[in-house]
Amino acid sequence: MDIFKIGFLSVTLVDILDIAIVTVVIYWVYRSLKDTVAIQILIGLMIIIGLQFFTEAINLKSLNWILRTISDIWLLAFIILFQPELRKLMLLLTRSPLFRIFVKSKISETIDEVIDSIRELSEKHIGALIVFPRSQNVQMTVGTGIPLQASVSRELLVSIFNTKSPLHDGAVIIDNDMVVAARCVLPLTTITKYGGQNLGTRHRAGLGLSEQADAVVLILSEETGAISLAESGELTLDIPKDQVNTYLRAKLSQD
Repeated sequence: MDIFKIGFLSVTLVDILDIAIVTVVIYWVYRSLKDTVAIQILIGLMIIIGLQFFTEAINLKSLNWILRTISDIWLLAFIILFQPELRKLMLLLTRSPLFRIFVKSKISETIDEVIDSIRELSEKHIGALIVFPRSQNVQMTVGTGIPLQASVSRELLVSIFNTKSPLHDGAVIIDNDMVVAARCVLPLTTITKYGGQNLGTRHRAGLGLSEQADAVVLILSEETGAISLAESGELTLDIPKDQVNTYLRAKLSQD
């Protein structure tokens, strides 16, 4: 059913809804990328797409073909050149409450076991890295380690991070109630100092993964026994042992 006409164009309710959705998506993308170099390339791409639509409407076939070819190349170049920005954009999407409605987690069932193991490891000054994926797959990180697929338990985690264990060097990935893999290699952040403190390799690895994936990383210092959490490119350093449970549950909450 037509609502109104603009010249020879008939505008329906579906058209208005379509335009509204596209407008919201474009605004969200712009707001997410506005402080990056990628936004300039994106604006150029949108201009080309607009010209392509215009030339098609007035039947300029040759010019339309050229613009369509350029837009395809431009889009490919945009994806290749601005992978970090696009990754951050996808992280914003996967962290939204709407997305997490479809993601069910049993992680609360394993937190007690993790906390018990961390307290024991901290007392013995044994370092540890434990990754809790949220709404984003970390399969590439899992692939760098040794697959386990074992139920989470204090005994298992303590034995993995024991310095005499061949699996202790690296990170453990916990997905819901399973230890998916151990001895995983995490990407290091370029940040070497945070909150006035120099970062060791474990802290840089935990922070590095949190910059690239939607995950919470629990970091246990071998030197001091201090416990830290990394999430969304930010570190919470030196968390009191009696507050680790509260911090971890808050970070992993799916509410």
